[in-house]
Amino acid sequence: MRSRFSLVLGLCLAAGTAGAQTAPPPKPAEEKEAAQPVRAPNVSVTRHSGTFGGQRISYTATAGETYLRGDDGTPRAAIFSTSYVKEPRDPGRPVTFLFNGGPGSGSVWLHMGAFGPKKVAIPSDGTDDGPPPYPIVDNPDALLDVTDIVFIDPVGTGFSHALGKTDPKDFWGVTKDAESVAQFIRLWLNDNGRWNSPKYLGGESYGTTRTAAVVNQLEGTFNDVSLNGLILISTVLDFGAGADVPGNELSPILNLPSMAATALYHGKAQASSIEAFVEEARRFAIGPYAAALLKGQRIGAEERARVRRELARFTGLSENYLEQADLRVDPGRFYKELLRDRGLTVGRLDSRYTGRDYDNAGETPDNDPSFYGIDAGYTAAINQHLRDTLKYRSDRSYVTIGNVGPWDWRLGLGRDRDAYLNVTPYIDKALRENSGLRVFVGQGYYDFATPFFAAEYALTRTGIPQDRIRYEYYGSGHMMYVREQDRGKLSRDVRDFIRRR
Repeated sequence: MRSRFSLVLGLCLAAGTAGAQTAPPPKPAEEKEAAQPVRAPNVSVTRHSGTFGGQRISYTATAGETYLRGDDGTPRAAIFSTSYVKEPRDPGRPVTFLFNGGPGSGSVWLHMGAFGPKKVAIPSDGTDDGPPPYPIVDNPDALLDVTDIVFIDPVGTGFSHALGKTDPKDFWGVTKDAESVAQFIRLWLNDNGRWNSPKYLGGESYGTTRTAAVVNQLEGTFNDVSLNGLILISTVLDFGAGADVPGNELSPILNLPSMAATALYHGKAQASSIEAFVEEARRFAIGPYAAALLKGQRIGAEERARVRRELARFTGLSENYLEQADLRVDPGRFYKELLRDRGLTVGRLDSRYTGRDYDNAGETPDNDPSFYGIDAGYTAAINQHLRDTLKYRSDRSYVTIGNVGPWDWRLGLGRDRDAYLNVTPYIDKALRENSGLRVFVGQGYYDFATPFFAAEYALTRTGIPQDRIRYEYYGSGHMMYVREQDRGKLSRDVRDFIRRR
């Protein structure tokens, strides 16, 4: 780098000498343009009350920016967050930090769907949310009776953005992102006098990946921020195991129980209960199915026929189709094939949802009906809530799902760890080094974005203390709180998890 810089500097100096007769002299230092002052963070503070968990709670809502500064004190990014703190303030009360995933998603989904004091009331039965207006109503399932809550939007999501000449890519990566969120959390604890409060950290989807990476930044450094609990909702930790790529035999194994649940829901399989059927699918997946896939082309005809027959029973797909797919059904193909005879596709985020494509001949769906079935309602709700109820004023657009690429997926731990992305060891280490840390895992049966069996696989590897991990399951998909019954159950489950500290 120095030699290239010297060469460029030499060329610039030579060019400057050649043009000395016409180039204007440099301005004296005192005449240089003064640096533009950095505006103060944009913050709105309002006061409210509501009934949550059966208790009447008064609380202060703070919606606004926190500046992340470099070593020289220069603001590098504005992190937008929304905090809800019970009044009168109690430094001994738990505080929970939450975010969504993507990467590139704002915290709108957990905020307006699950744990915030207001919620958007969209259909609960897996049907499209339709056009506005969308009802925005009180959320009695919000967690404010047991914990203060801080919803965080990482750089490039929500209203959060890089400042000045800072490149937003400086914050876009597994570790870079975690460093910035951990920095924000430390600043929030400073500003609110909450260093000795019980602390919970959690997220949904890639937010669970972020949770693992952030706990490594908080508890894995000398400036230790110890946590009481991790809240993992729709968990993805082991990306290597779940990669839908040719040659990875773990992916079809880990997806099979979700396929079984979906086939049962849509009447393509028969069983006494979903719990019994997915347990049967788990056993088949890690037993005969795993053995067959690992044998590859060395599998015998008789074994292949037995496995194909059972696979058809669990997936609802024909043996002929499974034979053509070589017993390995990519999830994208499953979404299209399961209900092809009805002219329907099923959703990726929530396979209860169905959609209609341009035609019925394709190999994979045109789009995900479980995303376009909810996104309009949530986008409208977060904007109205922040701008009208919480009085936050900004000419920026709230980014519900943003382009934060290219994302740096490397952990910087060497060739093999970078090639096989798995952040579960961060949670493993945190559990072993913090004897009071516990983990809550919430999974939807109809979620293909983060299959429940993949979460179970990741968190049952060697060395992870199993007695401090709690699993709960829901009769919906990735965003289980879109279903009324499941939002109530999720709220009760997380509330109980926090109370048991």
